[in-house]
Amino acid sequence: MSVFETVRFAIRGVTANKLRSGLTVLGILIGVAAVILLVAVGTGSAKAVQDQIESLGTNTLTVSSGGVRQASANTRNTAFSFELVSALADKSAAPDVASVSPVVTGSQTATYAGMDHSVPQFVGTYPGYVAASNFAVAKGSLFTQDDVTQGRKVAVIGSTVAEALFTGVDPIDQQITVNGTLFRVIGVLAEKGSSGFNDPNDVAIAPISAVQETLTGYGSLNQLLVQATSAETVDAAQAQITTILNEKLRVAAGATAPYTIRSQSQLLETRTATAETFTVLLGAVAGISLLVGGIGITNIMMVTVTERTREIGIRKALGAPKRTVLTQFLVEATVLSLFGGLAGVAAALIGSQFTIVGIKPVIVPSSIALALGVSVAIGLFFGSYPASRAASLRPIEALRYE
Repeated sequence: MSVFETVRFAIRGVTANKLRSGLTVLGILIGVAAVILLVAVGTGSAKAVQDQIESLGTNTLTVSSGGVRQASANTRNTAFSFELVSALADKSAAPDVASVSPVVTGSQTATYAGMDHSVPQFVGTYPGYVAASNFAVAKGSLFTQDDVTQGRKVAVIGSTVAEALFTGVDPIDQQITVNGTLFRVIGVLAEKGSSGFNDPNDVAIAPISAVQETLTGYGSLNQLLVQATSAETVDAAQAQITTILNEKLRVAAGATAPYTIRSQSQLLETRTATAETFTVLLGAVAGISLLVGGIGITNIMMVTVTERTREIGIRKALGAPKRTVLTQFLVEATVLSLFGGLAGVAAALIGSQFTIVGIKPVIVPSSIALALGVSVAIGLFFGSYPASRAASLRPIEALRYE
């Protein structure tokens, strides 16, 4: 029997029971689609993180406080204060630092005309924070350093906040209530691209003096956002910041610093590694569904061999070699898995057009090839035992089978 005839017999065997074959194909379809889509979600998440970090600019440094530090028998507070802001802004000590913005932030609920919206980032800072974070004002204006000095309760809001609170209304010069305090909206920020789980446009920025007075209290600063003079001077600026902080916080040589300084490249490396681990985990979980689909192929092929025992006996009695019977049932199992794989790829491509848990999936071509290859391998592997069993049947026993 030629290869063509073997394949023809195999396809006829698969289509003989359409419902059973369809359910088996469905199992492989779900597995392949899950692998491709979940890897696409992980890749999309990594891309969103990269876009978010790059949107902060290539010349910014984020300085985070370690809170308190134990020094021998004394516990010394090493939280950030405005004294450090002034020290870092000193051009003679830090010539490569362009601006320093103190940051206090927290989640607040803003209200306007009976509409409520929870703002996850209500930031109190200096005007320089907006440029350092790569924001731009699309409408209205930014608050000034004089607003900070006077503690004026004004704010610029992101596009998400504007859409949530001011549908059909111009936000400029409107007043929102935050924790019982009125803030006048003086500007709306230009929209940034989506960043997956975190919406960079769901933000409000106000003078730090007003935020501390009414919302957070006069405690320590959460962070310092430092902008270097250029992308090329980031390393020099980081070294200058380290020297100043060690001096002001009295960090001894060789001691662990009670703060961390991260550039955008470091943040990108850390979060990219996390996203890659997340992608591998998602792919592994989805791979389990492919394994289940393979077990389904074994089950169906075992049933098929049992039902066609007399057919196998007749064919072997007429001279069909063991290899031909083995090949036919292997091809049947492979056809089932291949059809399921192709349908799974189509389903994944359709699914990737939609946003999943706030992330736009990014299809990786290699994941398609891998999923198809694995689906074929599963057909061969899980179909090998039923095919071997069919090929090993003795003609006389198969012909006597009822």
